[in-house]
Order: sequence, then C-alpha cells, then structure tokens
Amino acid sequence: MKPTDPRILTINGGSSSIKFALFDAANSLRRILKGGIERIGLPEATFQVKGPDHADDFSRPVSASNHTEAVGALMDWIEQRSGRDPLTAVGHRVLQGGPKYYKPQRITAEMVTALKRLSPFDPDHLPEEILLTEAFHRRFPDLPQVACFDTTFHHDLPRVAQLLPIPRRYEAQGVRRYGFHGLSYAFLMEDLARLAGAEAAQGRVILAHLGNGASLAAVRHGKSVDTSMSFTPAAGVPMSTRSGDLDPGLVWYLARTENMSAKQFNEMVNLQSGLLGISETSSDMRDLLKAEARDVRAAEAIALFCYQVKKWIGAFAAALGGLETLVFAGGIGENAPAVRARICDGLAFLGIELEEKRNAANEGVISPKHNRVVIRVIRTDEELMIAKTVCQVLGLGGKNKKEN
Repeated sequence: MKPTDPRILTINGGSSSIKFALFDAANSLRRILKGGIERIGLPEATFQVKGPDHADDFSRPVSASNHTEAVGALMDWIEQRSGRDPLTAVGHRVLQGGPKYYKPQRITAEMVTALKRLSPFDPDHLPEEILLTEAFHRRFPDLPQVACFDTTFHHDLPRVAQLLPIPRRYEAQGVRRYGFHGLSYAFLMEDLARLAGAEAAQGRVILAHLGNGASLAAVRHGKSVDTSMSFTPAAGVPMSTRSGDLDPGLVWYLARTENMSAKQFNEMVNLQSGLLGISETSSDMRDLLKAEARDVRAAEAIALFCYQVKKWIGAFAAALGGLETLVFAGGIGENAPAVRARICDGLAFLGIELEEKRNAANEGVISPKHNRVVIRVIRTDEELMIAKTVCQVLGLGGKNKKEN
C-alpha cells in the first residue's frame, strides 16, 4: 500500500558536508525544510535547518569529527521529528556507480558491496556516500533507500565522447568518460522545457553548471552528447579547489622534482588548485571579485576561470553544429553577472550576446529579444530532482510540480 502522506528525505553527501531536504510527496513535491551539516572533520562544525515555519529553524554547533558522527547527529534529529514527519523513503545522490549502476534504483546489499569495490573510482566521495546508506539502514532497517546516480544523464554519451585515449584494456575495467552534475542537468532540461517549450529543449543546448564544482554539458534532442568532467569530477574547467584539465606529464615531473606521491598529487588537484591555487587566498568567487582590483592573483584566477569556460562553450558549439540556448546555473552561474559577462564577451560570432541590464538583474533571460542564441539563468535544484526520482522508482506521490 502507498503511504497516504509520503515524506521523502534527500541526502547529498560531500567530502566535508551533508546537505538534506525533506519533501511532502502527497500531491506535489513540496519542500518542508532543508538543512545541512557543514565543516565535517573541522572545528566549529554546524548543523543548520530552515523551513517555512520559523519555529523549525536553528543553527547550532555539532560534534562532527568525521562522517560517522555527523550522520549520527542527523539521524538523532530525524528520530526527534519522527512523530511529525515519519519518513517514507530516503534518496541519496551517489556520484558514481561505474558501468553497471547508473539507473536510479533501490539500494540493496548487493549494490553496496559493488559500490565498495568501485571506491577507487572516486575515493573522495564514494566511501562517505556508502557510509551514509549503511548508517541509515542500521538505524532504520525497513526504510527504503534509493540511489540517484550523478552519472545517469551522461550514460549514453556517443562512443567517441566516452572513449579516453589510453590503452584499450582500461576500458574493460570501466575507465571512460562518465560526466557528473547529472542530477542538476536533468533538472535544468526539464525546467527549460517548462519555460521555453519542448522545441527549445530538443534543440542545441549548452548547460553551464558553475559552482564550487563546475562543468558544462552539450545537449541535443534532450540527450547529453559531451561533457567537460570525465572519469572523475576533477576534469574540465578550473573550479573552486579542483584544477580541471592538466598536462598529464605533470605527474611524472612532480614525482621527480618534489617526490610527490600519487596520493599527494590527487590531493593537490582536488583540494589545493583551481581558484584557490591561482589566487592563493580564496576558493570563493565572491571573495575574488571583491579583491581583484587590488590583488592580481585574484584577478588572474577569475580571468582563467572565465577563459576556460568560454573555450568549452566554443568547443561544444562545434560538437553540436551550432547553438540555440545557453543556460547558466549553479552558485556562480546564477549569482555572478560579472562572471557571466566575461564568459560571453567575444562570443558574438556564435550568436552569444548579453543584455546588460537583464544580466545585472539576474533575470531568467539575459540575452536581447530575438537574439539568435537565448541565454538563460535557471536556478538548479538537485534535491528536488532526487525527490522526484525517488517517487518514480517507488511509485509514490501524485503529479510532481516545481515549487513556486
């Protein structure tokens, strides 16, 4: 029997945070509240919750020296609320499922065992994501859990886009371009169809998810045909702390000159590079925009980010054979007009032109009327996409609607 008042909890676990949201799926996907535990493994970890009823809001310090402690705090809070909002299911964002696991599905012991074997694919995210699912199963053994893979949107990339130019034997081990931010891209394409119609969503589209993690995707006929992230999320454009694409010869060079191990190289390209590495001061684009006038390092970090995103837009326009819609999303893409302007500057030959006032106001459409390429700002919502996916997998709820 379907529950009469289903409640879906979405979990988005990161290397130093756990974000969550609670949805009412009875007739539409209405967000009841959202929250997160930040700074896991660091001093002054915080547990925050916000909801439409301000009585639910709080922000307090929490003991979270590791993910196990953080998950314990989250589940204690869930049990305290169980009388008000008993859970029907939990949906987890799982970054990587390898070649076998890519369709959203209910989590089983067999899947967890397989994901543990895949941990070398993504040692920075998968172990914590597995820990989350196991912790929920121990505390709530009868609660259905659904894995929503971030690679799903890109699974059927054209073969030429999947292949990595290394010895073919590695492909048999699952080494290929997977691409990520798939939950965000699936949401953006659904919202593009809602906002602009099915014809626009079936056309030549470039999606730019620009946040702490940043990637782009080329989409045609509603399907991903290429994406900037590759076997891991460290590939593509520079990000907050990730390097993006690098000369692979750097591995051998740094091993010889600095005795850098593979583990140290991985830490460098994932945690010490990108905006942080170039600026030497901050991984946050907001900080860099404030500092660029007085700090050349901040200015160069912004310039490199915008230049690389611009290059990927040009490359994907070529892969698509033209361009009709460009979508900006993510924390930077949605909220940094100056960054959008610099990315689009010089791309008029592709039909990409901004309307300055619309861009400054973060309007939904920031290109001039009747422009050849429509440039949009769409606020992405991975949590809503996870909740919707859980409903589809488990057959819960009624018609799903975007929140107002």
